[in-house]
Formats: sequence, structure tokens, C-alpha cells
Amino acid sequence: MNTPTLHASPLNPRSFQELMRFAEIAAGSGMVPREYAGKAAAIVIACQMGAELGLAPMQSLQNIAVINGRPSVWGDTLLALVRSSPVCDDVVEHIEGDGDALTAVCVATRKGKKPVEARFSYADARTAGLLNKTGPWKTYPRRMLQMRARGFALRDAFPDVLRGLITAEEAQDIPVDDATPTQPISHKERTPSLSEAGKKRVEDGANALIERVMGVSTRGELEAITSEDAVKKQRVFLRQRMPELADRVDQVVSETLDGIERHAQNERQDEPPAATMEEMPA
Repeated sequence: MNTPTLHASPLNPRSFQELMRFAEIAAGSGMVPREYAGKAAAIVIACQMGAELGLAPMQSLQNIAVINGRPSVWGDTLLALVRSSPVCDDVVEHIEGDGDALTAVCVATRKGKKPVEARFSYADARTAGLLNKTGPWKTYPRRMLQMRARGFALRDAFPDVLRGLITAEEAQDIPVDDATPTQPISHKERTPSLSEAGKKRVEDGANALIERVMGVSTRGELEAITSEDAVKKQRVFLRQRMPELADRVDQVVSETLDGIERHAQNERQDEPPAATMEEMPA
């Protein structure tokens, strides 16, 4: 009787096509955070960002969040990334004082370097206007002070490990207006809409790509097409300007790959078993 193992190796896509296939499955699975549901392209970017930090694909989707237009990770993940780094010596946190003097302290030490200390107090939060809105600052002030001090200390001590990431708790406090331009965008700076003739050319190009994809018979032929620089640029353009058409192209690529794999599997099943010595004629 086979005993199931408790641990399995995480999924690790080995090519862009495998990553796209994973993203398409995950986007429609209902098992990813809401901001990734139905968004295969966002899943691809999140997985790539996570890979640069040492996260497996599913870890990336569960721990990387885009809040107010900025990628971030939850505070516990930020700490885990730092502690798993070989350059980390220690991270110590504590909370002291009470009232407006309530202060979270985080001391991060890099191997061979002096400790970096960050402090964030209840008075600091009041000055920053963080206590004026409902949410975690009202219900869990000690936790939020801890996350803010942690974010400051870890970014200062380990900028190469975190690559500019902030905590999701901090990102939630960034006003949405901060991400918008302070000056109106001029007409020339706006992305021009496609004319009817332009749309027709884009649709013709997409249909031509679909025909090429549907005409392949092997995985290698499909990967050769999708790895072409011109095709990559074409698909990015479609995603930005005509997302419905981009979804159609992605669907055809996915269905074609599925068909190739099913055909290969059927061929393997249809192969006659190798003749044994007893079955061979004398």
C-alpha cells in the first residue's frame, strides 16, 4: 500500500509557456486572491517578481499584493524573506511605553555590520494622520506600529534583499491620490484610441497569428512561434489595447497546447507493448 507523502516539491514552471499555462489555470481556479482572479497577465508578473525574491509561484500569489497601485508583501513575509537571507544576522522587535509614547522598535542586524534601529510611536502615527480613519489602526494599533517599524528597519538594513518592496500594511496607508499625477495629462500624452482602420489591422494580425498557432502539430513548433520577439510584442500590445482579442489569442494557444499534449498521450497509449522473448517466433 502506498502511503501519501506530506510534502511535495512546489510547482516550478520551466518556460514562459508553462508559466502562462499555470497563470491561466490559476486565474480561473477560484483559489487565488481576488485581485488575481481572471487576470493571467497579473499572475505572470507576480510570479516573476516572487521568483526574484525566492518565492515559489503559489507563495507569490498569496503574499504579493498590489495596493494603491504599488506591489507590496505582507509584513510577516517581509520578515521571512530577510531571515532566510544568508546576509541576515538577526532581527529583534519589541514594544515599549504607553499612551502617545507607545513605541514599536525593530533592530535589524546584517552580518558584519552595525545594527539598524527603527522606531515608530503612537505619536508618530497621530502626526501622520493614521489614527483618523477606521480600520486596523483603530483596532490593532500595536500591530500596525510593529509593521511600520519593521518595514523601516528592514528596508534600511537589507535593500538588496527586498528590492524596494514595502509592507502591504504600509501600502494600505498611502492615499490613492498619491499615485495620480498632480498636473493634468495633456492630450498628446494620452494614449490615442485606435481608428476603425487601425482596429481592422490589429484584428487581421491577431487572426493571422491564430491561424499560425492552429496550424502547428508539435510543442516545439508552438514554442517557436510564441517565443518570436514580434509575437511577444504583438501579444503585449493586444493585452494593453484590445484585451478581449488578447484573451482569444491566449485561449487558442492554450487549447492548441492541450490538443498537442492529448495527441502525444494517445500515441503513447496506442503503441504496442514490446514483444517478449516468449512471444517472438522461433
